[in-house]
Amino acid sequence: MIGGGASGVLTAINLLTIPGGEQVAVTIHEASGILGRGIAYGTCDPRHLLNVRARHMSAWTDVPSDLLEWAARTGRDVDPQGFLPRRDFAAYLQDTLASVADHRLTVRAGRVDDIVPLDGGGYEVHASGTVSVTDSVVLAYGNQEPRALVVDGDVLPPASWHVANPWDLAALHLLPGDSTAVFVGTGLTAIDTAITFLEEHPSRRVVMVSRHGFLPETHVGQQSTAWVSPTITGPLDADRLAAFFGEQVVAAQAQGVDWRAVVDGLRPQTQAAWQLLDLDERRRFLEKHARHWEVRRHRMAPEVAARLEDYQAEGRLVVLAGGVHRVVDRGERCEVHIGQGHAPVVADALVNCTGPSTDISRSGDPLLLALRERGIASPDPLCLGLSTTTDGALLDPHGQLVAGFYAVGPPRKGTLWESTAIPEIRTQAAEVARAQVALLPLRVFATGR
Repeated sequence: MIGGGASGVLTAINLLTIPGGEQVAVTIHEASGILGRGIAYGTCDPRHLLNVRARHMSAWTDVPSDLLEWAARTGRDVDPQGFLPRRDFAAYLQDTLASVADHRLTVRAGRVDDIVPLDGGGYEVHASGTVSVTDSVVLAYGNQEPRALVVDGDVLPPASWHVANPWDLAALHLLPGDSTAVFVGTGLTAIDTAITFLEEHPSRRVVMVSRHGFLPETHVGQQSTAWVSPTITGPLDADRLAAFFGEQVVAAQAQGVDWRAVVDGLRPQTQAAWQLLDLDERRRFLEKHARHWEVRRHRMAPEVAARLEDYQAEGRLVVLAGGVHRVVDRGERCEVHIGQGHAPVVADALVNCTGPSTDISRSGDPLLLALRERGIASPDPLCLGLSTTTDGALLDPHGQLVAGFYAVGPPRKGTLWESTAIPEIRTQAAEVARAQVALLPLRVFATGR
């Protein structure tokens, strides 16, 4: 994974503190030079909240209260079952890394353009005109840039009203106070961007559209009841996995337990269940069941849901099921045809909230291009990220292990499915750190934009 965001910082923290790792030297390459933020936690808007409770967001697998203790030390009022601002979590990661950093840690601002295998083992890392040598590499790049918005089979071209990146808040800020924006996508990113856009002016309006028109479900204020599901065993197919979830929800509700407890209780089994599905069944799950699972699994904080309800009651937020079938350029505005009987929407902006690109074969990132050309990195069969083993070691295009190359976080989604949230990423970071210590002596690089 490439990045100095959460994935890279958590890996570095583990490498710097793991017993037996005193000889490990760690260099983090981050293009911005600012660690811990990345796309997920780079927002400065305090209304953008985490979608995982504070008690579950510790950087440490064995110290679950660490984030809560940090919040108390730094004067932040936080309920263990509450949801901190995303920007606070970035500050927590920065402080945690600073607390364990010593002479072994180097941070370099700049983009990594290439990583070249050396004949005697190890790699040359080429970054912003400099070259360094390392024994091992951790790709911790998090989520890539948004995938291109496709309308009627063609990539939507640049236009004054086309906001290709939902985090380009500056472009949205410049829109008139009475503007209307169409958001393509109804996930957590669309919600955060809509909040910033709508809160800037009371006359603004957002129309969100996605295939199903599903918003993420909402966390309850206090989750007190747990649910333990039976172990999922094979043989397994996509429909059976979905049915198993439904059966557990029915069983839980019969005992007065909320369905959210079932989702949370299944989380530890998700990666194992994914391994029980063959490739065709994984594809079927993605096509038929994934969105239904995702809106329940990745829920929004109650405070965020309350804002959306207010916007909808005021007529400032409309959520539609459908798709963008046609876009007509009207100069400084556009006319968006959604289909399914919906009237066209004349908008000041069309915002791409379809989610990050995951297919590295289509990526224009210089490092990913170089690693593919060198036969080091390859896409997983579902094009959800990198081809890796279940423990994060990279696989080349022939399915062979790439010595000294690991991935942490979102690029392992194709292998693990559950690989984008902090509880899973911190576990991966600890596992990769243990693998690195087994290779001593070495210098480890977490590389990133």
